Amino acid sequence: MDFGKTQINFSEEQAMLLDAAQGMCADLSPIDKVRSLLEDDKGYDDNAWQQMVDMGWTGLALPESVGGSDFGLGALVPLFESMGKSLLTTPLMSAVLAGECLRRTGDSATHVFLEQIAAGAKATLAFVEADDWGAQHVNTCIEGGRLKGYKRHVTDAADAAILVIPAMREGVKVLTVVRGDQLDTACRTKHDVLDATRRAQSITLDIAEADIVVINGEVDRALQETQLIGALLVAAESTGAAVSCLNTVVDYLKTRKQFGKLIGSYQALKHPSVDVLCAIDSSKSLIYQAASEVQAGALSRDARIACHMAKSKASETLVFAGDRAVQFHGGMGFTYECDAQLYLRRGLWAQQAFGDPMHHRKRLAALIFDAE
Repeated sequence: MDFGKTQINFSEEQAMLLDAAQGMCADLSPIDKVRSLLEDDKGYDDNAWQQMVDMGWTGLALPESVGGSDFGLGALVPLFESMGKSLLTTPLMSAVLAGECLRRTGDSATHVFLEQIAAGAKATLAFVEADDWGAQHVNTCIEGGRLKGYKRHVTDAADAAILVIPAMREGVKVLTVVRGDQLDTACRTKHDVLDATRRAQSITLDIAEADIVVINGEVDRALQETQLIGALLVAAESTGAAVSCLNTVVDYLKTRKQFGKLIGSYQALKHPSVDVLCAIDSSKSLIYQAASEVQAGALSRDARIACHMAKSKASETLVFAGDRAVQFHGGMGFTYECDAQLYLRRGLWAQQAFGDPMHHRKRLAALIFDAE
């Protein structure tokens, strides 16, 4: 990447999407609504999901041939930034990533599933098998006429009509597509997720091969690129959440008094707040740089560099903002009733999702110095 000539292309379409999405997400997800869903089994509002489907968000980046809008992956960044700003959680990210992984294989058998996802079918990608999000080895396999294995932290699995599952068959990595109704309750174990706005399950697989669809094509590349796209979308969410977290801090600093003075007048609180603001500006630049680079085809070296940079920076920014918010609220900040907790928990989850900052910086170094 020639950093001296790097440009951020923020299109008119992205600007319109950002304006529309911010208003819609704010209406759908005020903070009291977020809190009301923390203990809900589904964790999201059906009305919010249906509005996203009606707005065409589920097919925004998919080609018109499957019912999508073909706006490109860059159009997703303002959507997820807006969702993060309102802490709005739905199965949208899971569905987008499942669709991207299928599409990137180039297999014609994916067409019917992409049509369903574009039309609003809930889908998810089950690729995590170990505690390490970055692990690439796949133990799930098709053997003896059955798909057998175990997948961890499958996001939004409870309501997914389509599950995209990587597996090995005769030494070759493939994708398998499983219907949600093929997995009964005994196959599923609910995860307790640190970010209480998220839902995930672990899934034990034992399904006859005749009952699944096997997708061939460029599966390895599709998986690696989809995980990078997932990292970018989490980075966009984190950036939006950091903005709201800073707003929460500033509102508190302007109203809380100690020793007869507003605490916002103390430099010990002013300076870290400015540090958060500067980190948010850096994160925004990086997520929109990545949005300018990612394409429907194979991700270029520049696109991969941009995604690694965006994820490593944005997830650290939200953790920093959440930590400062907790500290600045004093003893109240350590209680679950304080909204600062929601941002810190979102940040700690986002920091690990699709690889932590160290994971991305190691791969970034390899790309920059042509070690790959």
